[in-house]
Amino acid sequence: MQIIEIKFSILVLALILAAGSKSYCQNNRITEKNIKFIEYPGFPNGHSTWGDIGYNQKNNSVYIGVTNHADSVGLYEYNIRKDKMVLKGFIGDLANLRGYQWQGKIHTKIVAGPDGKVYFATDGGESREEYLMEHPHGYAGGFIMQWNPDNNRLINLGNGLQYESFKDIDLDPENGNIYAVSYPQVHFLIYNPEKNLLRDLGRLGSSHVPRVIFTDNWGNCYYVDWRQRLVMYDKIAGKLVFAKESLPAFPGTPGAKIITGLISFAKDRKNNIIYLMTYGAKMLAFHPQKSGIGKIEDLGGVLPPSMTDPLWGPYCPNLNLGDNGKLYYVVGGHGNFSKENKTLLMEFDLQTKEYKIIFDFPLSLVSEVTGSDVKDAQGNLYFAARKNVAVSNAIDNGEGGTKGEISKPVMIIFNPGKEIRK
Repeated sequence: MQIIEIKFSILVLALILAAGSKSYCQNNRITEKNIKFIEYPGFPNGHSTWGDIGYNQKNNSVYIGVTNHADSVGLYEYNIRKDKMVLKGFIGDLANLRGYQWQGKIHTKIVAGPDGKVYFATDGGESREEYLMEHPHGYAGGFIMQWNPDNNRLINLGNGLQYESFKDIDLDPENGNIYAVSYPQVHFLIYNPEKNLLRDLGRLGSSHVPRVIFTDNWGNCYYVDWRQRLVMYDKIAGKLVFAKESLPAFPGTPGAKIITGLISFAKDRKNNIIYLMTYGAKMLAFHPQKSGIGKIEDLGGVLPPSMTDPLWGPYCPNLNLGDNGKLYYVVGGHGNFSKENKTLLMEFDLQTKEYKIIFDFPLSLVSEVTGSDVKDAQGNLYFAARKNVAVSNAIDNGEGGTKGEISKPVMIIFNPGKEIRK
């Protein structure tokens, strides 16, 4: 396998700017002009984002949830045409939540329906949700929310299960049903907003809650059970269908990596392929079908064998598919880095199976990246990221922060096919 590396550092960035490098389209190279970083205004103690990002085709905007990883969650809208990030408000205020209904973060993806309304669900986000006896307010449970961009109104559609939060949701655009998975009991739920009807299809996991669910072109929904089998909700049959075999894994992959399911996905809607990443660092190509579980191809690791040991080690909770048919993702985070103190923006060519390191970021620029399948009509790819910022006498600031540093959120826009900044 050929590995090509383009280092991305402050020095290299300065040299590129001084030289006035040509665009990717002109010399078949990606430069710093293909990527930009967007800050979140109005939330100085915002700490992170957790996969809670999504694109709304109707108003050509991206939505992101930013949290202080305790008790405050800001809802942001990035207007693509205006290149402007706007804080729409805080979830507690917008949804008129009472004190005992506090929410720590949004962990689910943000999905938009055909009518332009946006959906997400909330999560406790820290230990109060898991140890109810240690806090007077306990944790009431997560809520499914609907945001209407036309009138800037947030509607609380209600709890899923009492004392349970949400780790992910998805939407069937045909009938409006919302699929969800709860935490910490791993219940698979289906909610019909029009009828206010909630179905609980039972527990699909045990000690860990897989973080990602996804839908296919027909509106069937997929998850992974405790045996790492792909589980399909067949919407026509109205029942769960389980794959016969577990998802591929590297030999020697420990149980902790196997049972945690899928970590990110990206859809090739034209060719009806859904690309998946497992916690065990496998890339897969899934070929869904209307009824029954389709074929799964093993594409190998998120990095070539020469770059990682053990093979199941890399951490990559993000994935996007470029208009050029190649996969893009950032490896590293949560104390798990394949290159010391660096996160790697990777390109994987699905035709040649070649890997390319596009940029290697210092942690002060990008320390972790989340988000699945967020792309606009112009081919721009969006990632919810964060960076480490040094602060004197700082202590651990939630997950991801370290002593002497705090975590600060930033959104990444990347287009492998054209320049997006001057």
